Amino acid sequence: MEKNILLGHGSGGRLMHTLISDLFIKHFDNAVLTQQGDSAILDLPPGKTAFTTDSYVIDPVFFPGGDIGKLAVCGTVNDLAVAGAMPRYITAAFIIEEGLPMQDLERIVSSMAKEAAKANVMIVTGDTKVVNKGQCDKLFINTAGIGELDPSHTHIASGETMEAGDKIILNGPIAQHGMAIMAARNFGNFNTSIQSDCNCLNHLVRDVLNTGARIKFMRDATRGGLATVMCEMASHRELGVLVNEEDVPVDDNVRGMCELLGFDPFYVANEGKLVMVVHPEDTDKVIRTMKNHPLGKQAAVIGELTPDHPGQATLQTAIGGKRIIDMLAGEQLPRIC
Repeated sequence: MEKNILLGHGSGGRLMHTLISDLFIKHFDNAVLTQQGDSAILDLPPGKTAFTTDSYVIDPVFFPGGDIGKLAVCGTVNDLAVAGAMPRYITAAFIIEEGLPMQDLERIVSSMAKEAAKANVMIVTGDTKVVNKGQCDKLFINTAGIGELDPSHTHIASGETMEAGDKIILNGPIAQHGMAIMAARNFGNFNTSIQSDCNCLNHLVRDVLNTGARIKFMRDATRGGLATVMCEMASHRELGVLVNEEDVPVDDNVRGMCELLGFDPFYVANEGKLVMVVHPEDTDKVIRTMKNHPLGKQAAVIGELTPDHPGQATLQTAIGGKRIIDMLAGEQLPRIC
């Protein structure tokens, strides 16, 4: 196989077929993909199906704690999981810049395969396009994901059953992904141990749902961070959101870097954090379950829904005052997912 990606790898001819068989099939091999038809033929149970799509354009493509391939799988799996669905299948389409080292592409594809296996999902179909050098930044990945959705969980995505008194739970410290990307992108020699929290959350979500707890809403706090999720929860509803700043976990090294660079951790991107709204009587059960999972060791109740200030998210600050949580305006950390 060639050392670098050539335009011919996207031509549909021999080079493309070699790339597919010697790289993509090698890592993604499964009974559906190896049919290599124009469409994947899937076995789906009767009932509800969750379907999502996303694109990944991160810079740099390799970062502490992950890479664009791992990110593509985790992001797709998590979008399904927080809708209450069990992720089953993923598609993967690659837009590759001419000249990308083949060893970098294989490293990314291998990472995707490992993460998909951990999440117990199958990458069943895909596409490859190669563009002239300078027409994309190394590699863009587009995905779609399909998951099984239990009819009893259809309310989770919309949050239509949320009510005043429900508790807001977060599964761990915020802002790790955005600060890891910032350090990798702009401070190559910056001595920091910050790792991205990029992880698939579907097993954690499944553990919580299996307890029978009354889960009202879930959302993963990616672009725009925790603050954006709080604003989304409050908007278009006759409910307010009240978050206690002191209860929101932030690692000391992340907080220090945010303070050094002037970032608010509430607005920094995450890739392994979910916000869950839970009936107050089930809060302890959910926290115990989360803390028994590696991705929920620092789970915490961070706030609640309130009849006060409907349609508005409010932060109870560490110094005793209150301030409104606004939606992120403009770009704080471009190219983070």
